[in-house]
Amino acid sequence: MLEFMAKGGVVMWPILICSVLALAIFLERLVRFSRMRNRGAGLSEKVIRLLKTGDIKAAEEKAISSDSSMGRVLAQAIRFKDRDRETLETVVMHVAEEEVRNMSSYLQALATIGNITPLLGLLGTVMGMIKAFMVIQQMGGKVNAAVLAGGIWEAMLTTAFGLAVALPTVVAHSYLLARVDKYETRLNDGAVKFITELHHTDGGH
Repeated sequence: MLEFMAKGGVVMWPILICSVLALAIFLERLVRFSRMRNRGAGLSEKVIRLLKTGDIKAAEEKAISSDSSMGRVLAQAIRFKDRDRETLETVVMHVAEEEVRNMSSYLQALATIGNITPLLGLLGTVMGMIKAFMVIQQMGGKVNAAVLAGGIWEAMLTTAFGLAVALPTVVAHSYLLARVDKYETRLNDGAVKFITELHHTDGGH
């Protein structure tokens, strides 16, 4: 591996760093999303039941203690529950968007890595080809096919390495983005259901 890195040239190292960063981001987001999987499930219904009994403090504590995105959205909704529906919806959607932004942390960096690693590989290949043709020029008319082939395959290493990093990174980014979209839908559905139930409970005020 180290021999290939050395033959590929200096551009191989930035690509290697990108691969390590991409793996770290993917694993960090994967662990976080796994922990979030069941947090907040059915929370909206539980909080609504507490509000129907008139125990606002218990409802807010239930939302906060869940330590979930849904809980933070509902806690904010409870604080503004006596406002008009438009204001309540605005506040809730703002908190929901903030939670989604937090879930999306580092995903843009993952997308950037997926985009730049093939370009870094191409840059390395171009630099390698330039060096190979410089050697050919220095050799004059005594061009050795083996030397030429060796220079070309070494130059192509960076493109292969760049693509090998970019392809799984793009797949990982798409997968995590789909997870975020799923959580966002669940969050919005729960928030809408809560607001609807809340206003129904309050007699439409």
